[in-house]
Amino acid sequence: MPFQYTTLSFQAFTPEQLYAYLQLRSEVFVVEQNCVYQDLDNLDQDSLHVLVYDAQLLIACARIVAANEKYPNISIGRVIVAATHRKQDLGHALMKYCIETIEARFGQQKIVLSAQAHLQNFYKKHNFAPQGEIYLEDGIPHVYMERNK
Repeated sequence: MPFQYTTLSFQAFTPEQLYAYLQLRSEVFVVEQNCVYQDLDNLDQDSLHVLVYDAQLLIACARIVAANEKYPNISIGRVIVAATHRKQDLGHALMKYCIETIEARFGQQKIVLSAQAHLQNFYKKHNFAPQGEIYLEDGIPHVYMERNK
């Protein structure tokens, strides 16, 4: 059975969906990566959230943040594949889905992201290019990347 993709606004989440989503983000970004940071950053409320399910189990997710007064370009972030589903190219399928969703809803435009530095080659496969030097974000090396139209 193929994985099921859904895209939701923050307001469209059911309580169960929201709990599973925040639980997966915490599981990977806080526990697995041993990084104490404030995941809830007040960007979720105005973002689109891509959720990937294997039957009823949430196995991957990402967040699409629309351009706003603080950030001039649309961005993709909080990209996660659960440990149980890695090494299946699901991350690449998720990124492709996010890019297609952006283009369908907002048109072709520059897309940006803040990538963990060790994942640069992953994002390069989706035509993102590093811009500038590596920097620390929450104690983890990151690099700013852009994908032009």
